[in-house]
Amino acid sequence: MNKFFLILFTIIQFGEIHAQETLHKQQVLILTDIENEPDDTQSLIRFLLYSNQWDILGIIATTSTHLRDRIAPQRIKEVIKEYGKVQQNLLKHEKGFPEMDKLLNIVKSGLPVYGMQGVGAGKDSEGSEWIIKMVDQSEKQPVWICSWGGTNCLAQALWKVSMSRSFDEIETFLSKIRIYTISDQDDSGPWIRTNFPNLFYIVSPGYYEKGAYHYATWCGISGDQRHSFSGPDFSIVDNPWLDKNIREGHGALGAKYPKTEFIMEGDTPSFLYLIPNGLNEPEHPDWGSWGGRYELYTPRYRKWFYQNETRPIWTDTEDEVTGNDGNTYISNKATVWRWRTAYQNDFAARMDWTIKSYKEANHQPIVILNHLNNIKAKSGDVIHLNAEKSTDPDGDTLTYKWEHYREPGTFGTTRLPLEISDSNQQKAYFIAPKVFKPETIHIILSVTDNGVPPLTRYQRVIITVYP
Repeated sequence: MNKFFLILFTIIQFGEIHAQETLHKQQVLILTDIENEPDDTQSLIRFLLYSNQWDILGIIATTSTHLRDRIAPQRIKEVIKEYGKVQQNLLKHEKGFPEMDKLLNIVKSGLPVYGMQGVGAGKDSEGSEWIIKMVDQSEKQPVWICSWGGTNCLAQALWKVSMSRSFDEIETFLSKIRIYTISDQDDSGPWIRTNFPNLFYIVSPGYYEKGAYHYATWCGISGDQRHSFSGPDFSIVDNPWLDKNIREGHGALGAKYPKTEFIMEGDTPSFLYLIPNGLNEPEHPDWGSWGGRYELYTPRYRKWFYQNETRPIWTDTEDEVTGNDGNTYISNKATVWRWRTAYQNDFAARMDWTIKSYKEANHQPIVILNHLNNIKAKSGDVIHLNAEKSTDPDGDTLTYKWEHYREPGTFGTTRLPLEISDSNQQKAYFIAPKVFKPETIHIILSVTDNGVPPLTRYQRVIITVYP
C-alpha cells in the first residue's frame, strides 16, 4: 500500500481531523472596509493567526456604508508587517504560516466609491480583476469570499463575467464561489443575490441604517445584554480580557490589536466558519460551526432589508442553548455564542504562539474516532461511540463531552435531546430511537485539554436511523 492510500485509509478508518493533516486547504479571499472602525483590524489580526489553515488568495480593500469614498490598503499592509515580525515564532507551533511578502503581494484595492456606483462599464478595479483571476485559476476547490464590508468589488467581477462569457461559462464561474458576508454593507449584495440566483450565499440580510446588525447571526460573536440577550459570557470578549490575553505582553501583533469601540470582531464569524476544527463542514451551513448555523430558504421581508429577497439563501436560523446564566435561549445569535469559550481560548493560545516556545504554549488536542463519522442503524440498536485513541500533543489530560446537536439533524428540535450514557467518557453509547422513516442524528464530541488556556477540538458523528 503506497503512502497516499495509507494516509487516506487512516483518515477514513479513524475519522481523524487535524489541521496539520488536512489534505486540501480551503481557498479564502477577504473583502474588508478596514478603517471604518476598529473591528476590521481586530478580525484581520485573528485571521492572520490562522493563516496556515487556508490558501489565502487575496485581501482586498473595499468601501462600505461606513466608509463610502475611500479605501485603506495601506492599513492592511501595516497589520501584515506586524505579522511578519512573529511569523517565525508561529512556525514553531504549526507548519504553513505564509511569508509576509507573499501576503503583501496579494493585497489589492477596489474602487473608492460606494455600492452600485462601482458596478458597470468602466468600473473594473485591481480588486475585481483579481477576483476573476483567482476564481478562474481555481479548478478543484471553491473560492470562499469572506466579505467584511461592501461587496461592490465582487459585484463588478460578476458583472464583467456575465457581460463577456457564455451561459455555461458563467455558470461554471459561479459554481466555484462561496460567499459569507457580514450583513449588507452596501446595495450591491441584494443586487448580486437577485441577478445570480444560483450563487452560494450566506448572509443575515439588511443594512445598518435600519438596525439590521441588531438582528444578525454574526452579532453573536461578542454581543451581550446591550443586544438583548444575556446568555453568553460577555467578560471574555470585553476589553479587560482582550488586554490581558491579546494586547499586553503578546508581542508586535498583539500590540496592534485596537480597543473595541462597538463590537469585538464583527467580521470574524466569516472565517471562524472555515477553521478545520472537526466541527464545521463548509458546504453544510446548516450543520453549525464556530461561525454560526444557517438554513437555506427565502426569508420574508423585514423592515431592515434593502428589498424583498427573491431566492433561497443561507440565512438566519435558531439554536436552543443553555446560557452562562443557566437560562435557556433560543436565538440565531446563539448559534455562534454557544462556542464562545472555545473560540476565545483558541484565540488566546494562538496569540501566545507569537511569543512563546512550543513547550511554553498550549496546543489543541487531536480527536480520533475509533469508527466512521457516518453510522447506519435501526431503531433499538445500541450505538457505541468511541474516541479512546484521542491524544494531546502536550501530554495534557483530556475531558470528553458527547452531545446530541438537535438542530442540524432531522430527528431534532421536536423531540427531547437523546440520552447518551457515559457522555463525559472516552466511550459512550445510546439507544437508537424509534422512527417511522429514516432520520439523521448529529452527535458532537468535544474534547478539551487542561492546558492554559484549555483548548477544544471536535468530531461530528452522523447516525442515520432506519425503522
